[in-house]
Amino acid sequence: MNLPNQLTVSRFFLTIGFVVAMSTGWRGGYTVALVLFVLAAITDYADGKIARKYGLITDFGKLMDPLVDKIMVAGAFICLIPAVPEVLPPWAVVVIISREFLITGLRLLAVSKGVVLPAESIGKHKTGWQIVTVVFFLFVLSAREWGGLGLPPEWLEASLGYAGRGLVAVALGLTLYSGLGYLWRNWGLIKP
Repeated sequence: MNLPNQLTVSRFFLTIGFVVAMSTGWRGGYTVALVLFVLAAITDYADGKIARKYGLITDFGKLMDPLVDKIMVAGAFICLIPAVPEVLPPWAVVVIISREFLITGLRLLAVSKGVVLPAESIGKHKTGWQIVTVVFFLFVLSAREWGGLGLPPEWLEASLGYAGRGLVAVALGLTLYSGLGYLWRNWGLIKP
Protein backbone atom coordinates (compact mmCIF):
# COMPACT_ATOMS: atom_id res chain seq x y z
CA MET A 1 0.00 0.00 0.00
CA ASN A 2 1.54 3.31 -1.07
CA LEU A 3 1.80 6.46 1.08
CA PRO A 4 -1.33 8.26 -0.24
CA ASN A 5 -3.43 5.15 0.44
CA GLN A 6 -1.90 4.82 3.91
CA LEU A 7 -2.89 8.44 4.57
CA THR A 8 -6.43 7.69 3.41
CA VAL A 9 -6.67 4.70 5.77
CA SER A 10 -5.19 6.77 8.62
CA ARG A 11 -7.88 9.42 7.99
CA PHE A 12 -10.55 6.77 8.50
CA PHE A 13 -9.04 5.82 11.88
CA LEU A 14 -8.58 9.48 12.84
CA THR A 15 -12.28 9.96 12.07
CA ILE A 16 -13.20 7.06 14.36
CA GLY A 17 -11.07 8.61 17.10
CA PHE A 18 -12.74 11.96 16.47
CA VAL A 19 -16.22 10.46 16.86
CA VAL A 20 -15.18 8.71 20.09
CA ALA A 21 -13.71 11.95 21.47
CA MET A 22 -16.88 13.87 20.60
CA SER A 23 -19.07 11.22 22.21
CA THR A 24 -17.31 10.69 25.54
CA GLY A 25 -18.35 13.83 27.37
CA TRP A 26 -15.06 14.00 29.29
CA ARG A 27 -13.13 17.20 29.83
CA GLY A 28 -10.76 17.70 26.95
CA GLY A 29 -12.86 15.65 24.53
CA TYR A 30 -13.52 18.60 22.23
CA THR A 31 -9.84 19.51 22.23
CA VAL A 32 -8.84 15.96 21.31
CA ALA A 33 -11.55 15.98 18.62
CA LEU A 34 -10.19 19.27 17.25
CA VAL A 35 -6.64 17.87 17.01
CA LEU A 36 -7.82 14.62 15.38
CA PHE A 37 -10.04 16.44 12.87
CA VAL A 38 -7.27 18.85 11.87
CA LEU A 39 -4.89 15.90 11.39
CA ALA A 40 -7.52 14.14 9.28
CA ALA A 41 -8.01 17.28 7.17
CA ILE A 42 -4.24 17.52 6.63
CA THR A 43 -4.12 13.90 5.43
CA ASP A 44 -6.99 14.71 3.05
CA TYR A 45 -4.91 17.45 1.47
CA ALA A 46 -1.65 15.50 1.54
CA ASP A 47 -2.80 12.19 0.06
CA GLY A 48 -4.14 13.75 -3.14
CA LYS A 49 -1.17 16.07 -3.51
CA ILE A 50 1.35 13.23 -3.09
CA ALA A 51 -0.59 10.85 -5.35
CA ARG A 52 -0.72 13.38 -8.20
CA LYS A 53 2.85 14.63 -7.80
CA TYR A 54 4.47 11.18 -7.77
CA GLY A 55 2.04 9.30 -10.01
CA LEU A 56 0.76 7.12 -7.16
CA ILE A 57 -2.91 7.20 -8.16
CA THR A 58 -4.53 3.80 -7.61
CA ASP A 59 -8.01 2.31 -7.94
CA PHE A 60 -8.08 1.93 -4.16
CA GLY A 61 -7.36 5.65 -3.77
CA LYS A 62 -9.93 6.67 -6.37
CA LEU A 63 -12.60 4.73 -4.51
CA MET A 64 -11.61 5.11 -0.86
CA ASP A 65 -10.36 8.71 -0.75
CA PRO A 66 -13.72 10.34 -1.55
CA LEU A 67 -15.58 7.77 0.55
CA VAL A 68 -13.43 8.42 3.62
CA ASP A 69 -13.81 12.19 3.02
CA LYS A 70 -17.58 11.80 3.15
CA ILE A 71 -17.38 9.67 6.31
CA MET A 72 -15.16 12.33 7.91
CA VAL A 73 -17.43 15.26 7.05
CA ALA A 74 -20.69 13.41 7.83
CA GLY A 75 -19.33 12.14 11.14
CA ALA A 76 -18.18 15.62 12.13
CA PHE A 77 -21.47 17.34 11.35
CA ILE A 78 -23.54 14.61 13.02
CA CYS A 79 -21.41 14.83 16.18
CA LEU A 80 -21.69 18.63 16.23
CA ILE A 81 -25.52 18.71 16.23
CA PRO A 82 -25.91 18.05 19.99
CA ALA A 83 -22.85 20.19 20.79
CA VAL A 84 -24.11 23.38 19.07
CA PRO A 85 -27.85 22.81 18.42
CA GLU A 86 -28.60 26.53 18.55
CA VAL A 87 -26.36 27.15 15.52
CA LEU A 88 -26.31 23.89 13.56
CA PRO A 89 -29.84 22.67 12.81
CA PRO A 90 -30.29 18.97 12.01
CA TRP A 91 -31.98 19.78 8.69
CA ALA A 92 -28.80 21.52 7.47
CA VAL A 93 -26.76 18.42 8.31
CA VAL A 94 -29.28 16.22 6.49
CA VAL A 95 -28.94 18.43 3.39
CA ILE A 96 -25.13 18.26 3.52
CA ILE A 97 -25.05 14.47 3.96
CA SER A 98 -27.78 13.90 1.35
CA ARG A 99 -25.77 15.81 -1.24
CA GLU A 100 -22.76 13.62 -0.53
CA PHE A 101 -24.78 10.41 -0.94
CA LEU A 102 -26.48 11.64 -4.12
CA ILE A 103 -23.20 12.60 -5.79
CA THR A 104 -21.61 9.31 -4.73
CA GLY A 105 -24.59 7.49 -6.25
CA LEU A 106 -24.24 9.48 -9.47
CA ARG A 107 -20.54 8.60 -9.66
CA LEU A 108 -21.31 4.90 -9.16
CA LEU A 109 -23.94 5.10 -11.88
CA ALA A 110 -21.41 6.77 -14.18
CA VAL A 111 -18.83 4.04 -13.50
CA SER A 112 -21.41 1.38 -14.37
CA LYS A 113 -21.76 3.12 -17.74
CA GLY A 114 -17.99 3.34 -18.26
CA VAL A 115 -17.75 7.06 -17.43
CA VAL A 116 -15.48 8.53 -14.75
CA LEU A 117 -16.79 11.73 -13.19
CA PRO A 118 -13.86 13.75 -11.83
CA ALA A 119 -14.09 16.02 -8.82
CA GLU A 120 -14.81 19.63 -9.72
CA SER A 121 -13.14 22.69 -8.24
CA ILE A 122 -16.42 23.94 -6.74
CA GLY A 123 -16.71 20.61 -4.92
CA LYS A 124 -13.24 21.11 -3.48
CA HIS A 125 -14.22 24.61 -2.32
CA LYS A 126 -17.34 23.13 -0.75
CA THR A 127 -15.30 20.56 1.14
CA GLY A 128 -12.86 23.26 2.23
CA TRP A 129 -15.64 25.41 3.66
CA GLN A 130 -17.21 22.40 5.37
CA ILE A 131 -13.85 21.64 7.03
CA VAL A 132 -13.40 25.31 8.06
CA THR A 133 -16.90 25.26 9.57
CA VAL A 134 -16.20 22.11 11.58
CA VAL A 135 -12.81 23.41 12.78
CA PHE A 136 -14.42 26.70 13.88
CA PHE A 137 -17.05 24.92 15.96
CA LEU A 138 -14.46 22.59 17.46
CA PHE A 139 -12.21 25.54 18.34
CA VAL A 140 -15.06 27.33 20.14
CA LEU A 141 -16.09 24.13 21.96
CA SER A 142 -12.46 23.51 22.94
CA ALA A 143 -12.12 27.10 24.20
CA ARG A 144 -15.28 26.63 26.28
CA GLU A 145 -13.72 23.51 27.84
CA TRP A 146 -10.73 25.46 29.03
CA GLY A 147 -12.58 28.46 30.43
CA GLY A 148 -12.59 30.48 27.24
CA LEU A 149 -8.77 30.59 26.92
CA GLY A 150 -8.83 34.14 28.23
CA LEU A 151 -11.53 35.22 25.79
CA PRO A 152 -14.56 36.98 27.28
CA PRO A 153 -17.48 34.49 27.49
CA GLU A 154 -19.84 36.91 25.75
CA TRP A 155 -17.39 37.27 22.84
CA LEU A 156 -17.09 33.50 22.57
CA GLU A 157 -20.87 33.01 22.52
CA ALA A 158 -21.39 35.89 20.07
CA SER A 159 -18.77 34.50 17.70
CA LEU A 160 -20.40 31.07 17.94
CA GLY A 161 -23.74 32.59 17.02
CA TYR A 162 -22.80 35.04 14.29
CA ALA A 163 -19.73 33.46 12.72
CA GLY A 164 -21.10 29.95 13.24
CA ARG A 165 -24.36 30.73 11.46
CA GLY A 166 -22.47 32.49 8.68
CA LEU A 167 -20.15 29.53 8.14
CA VAL A 168 -23.07 27.09 8.15
CA ALA A 169 -24.83 29.27 5.56
CA VAL A 170 -21.74 29.38 3.31
CA ALA A 171 -21.11 25.62 3.63
CA LEU A 172 -24.77 24.86 3.01
CA GLY A 173 -24.94 27.23 0.02
CA LEU A 174 -21.84 25.73 -1.60
CA THR A 175 -23.13 22.23 -0.86
CA LEU A 176 -26.41 22.91 -2.66
CA TYR A 177 -24.82 24.86 -5.50
CA SER A 178 -22.13 22.28 -6.21
CA GLY A 179 -24.52 19.34 -5.88
CA LEU A 180 -27.22 20.79 -8.13
CA GLY A 181 -24.62 21.91 -10.68
CA TYR A 182 -23.04 18.46 -10.72
CA LEU A 183 -26.45 16.84 -11.27
CA TRP A 184 -27.31 19.34 -14.02
CA ARG A 185 -24.05 18.80 -15.90
CA ASN A 186 -24.39 15.03 -15.69
CA TRP A 187 -28.14 14.70 -16.17
CA GLY A 188 -27.59 12.62 -19.28
CA LEU A 189 -26.44 9.74 -17.06
CA ILE A 190 -29.75 9.69 -15.21
CA LYS A 191 -32.39 10.17 -17.87
CA PRO A 192 -33.46 7.04 -19.76
